[in-house]
Amino acid sequence: MTRWGITLPLTGVPLAAHRELVERLPELGYTDAWSAETAGTDAFAPLLLAAQWAPELRLGTAIVPVYTRGPGLLAMSAATLAECAPGRFVLGIGSSSPVIVEGWNAGEFAEPYARTRDTLRFLRAALAGEKVTADYPTFSVRKFRLERPPEPAPPIMVAALRPGMLRLAAREADGAITNWLAPGDVPTVRAEVGAGVELVARVFVCPTVDADAARALGRMLISGYLTVPVYRAFHEWLGRGEVLAPMREAWAAGDRQRANEVIPDSVVDDLVVHGTPDECRAKIQSYVDNGLDTPVIALLPTGDDPLEQVRALAPQ
Repeated sequence: MTRWGITLPLTGVPLAAHRELVERLPELGYTDAWSAETAGTDAFAPLLLAAQWAPELRLGTAIVPVYTRGPGLLAMSAATLAECAPGRFVLGIGSSSPVIVEGWNAGEFAEPYARTRDTLRFLRAALAGEKVTADYPTFSVRKFRLERPPEPAPPIMVAALRPGMLRLAAREADGAITNWLAPGDVPTVRAEVGAGVELVARVFVCPTVDADAARALGRMLISGYLTVPVYRAFHEWLGRGEVLAPMREAWAAGDRQRANEVIPDSVVDDLVVHGTPDECRAKIQSYVDNGLDTPVIALLPTGDDPLEQVRALAPQ
C-alpha cells in the first residue's frame, strides 16, 4: 500500500483545532502524520495529540535536530512518544541548519555527518534499554539508561540530502528523509539508498489555480531555503547549480527581490506542486511512481480553508 502523509500542524491553525481533521485522516486515506521543528511547535507535541486522536496513523518526526537536545533528552522524548503510539512512531533525526542550531539555539553546528551518525548509534542503544557509557567522536555519555524503554523500540530514520548521509541512512538507519526535490530527482536519491530502504520526502503543495500566486510563494521559499549551504550543495548535486546561480548571486549581494525574480518558472514548477487538487494529487503520485515510498504533503497557505484543502488532497 502506498503511504500518504500530511505535515502537522497546518499553518495558521491552532494545535487544539486540529482534532476533528486528524480524527478523519485515516478514513480520507492518509496513513501518516509527520511533524517538523523550526520555530513553531516542537516536533513531539503535535504527534502526542495525534496519537490519541487517530490511533491508526503512523507518526513521524521530520526532523528533530541532533544538536538542540542532549542525547539523553532526545532518547527520553522519543521513548515517551513511542510509549503513547506503540509500533506506530518513527523517530526522524537530522543535522538541521546553522541558523536553527547556532542562531536560534546557541549550539555549535560542527561535524554534522559525524554528529548525526553518533546520535543514531547512541539512540539505537538507549531505545533498546541498554545502559550507555560511551565516548563517541562528537560527544560522550556516562551511565545513561531509560527508566522505561519503549516496546517496541521505534524505527529511526535519518534526514539526508547527499550521498554520504543517504548512504548512512541506508546502512545504519531504517530509512531516509529528504526534502525540496522534484519527482525527476527521486531516482537519483533512490540510487544512493538502494532498494528496500524506505524513502520519505516532504512535498510542498499549493492547491490553487492561480499559478502566478503559487509561483510567487514558491520563489520566496526557494530563495530562502536553497541559498542555505546544505540545500545549495544538494541542488548542485542534482544538477541545478547553473540555473540557480543568478539567485544565489543576488541573494549574496543582499538583493532579495532580485533573487526571487531570477528563479525560472520551470524550477518553481518542479519543486512546488500547484494546481487543482486533482492536478496536485497526480503530481504527488508521480513522486511515488519515480521511487518515493512516502510523500508527506506540506500544505502552503493560499488563503483558502486549509482543513478543506487537506480533505481535497486526500488519496481517496
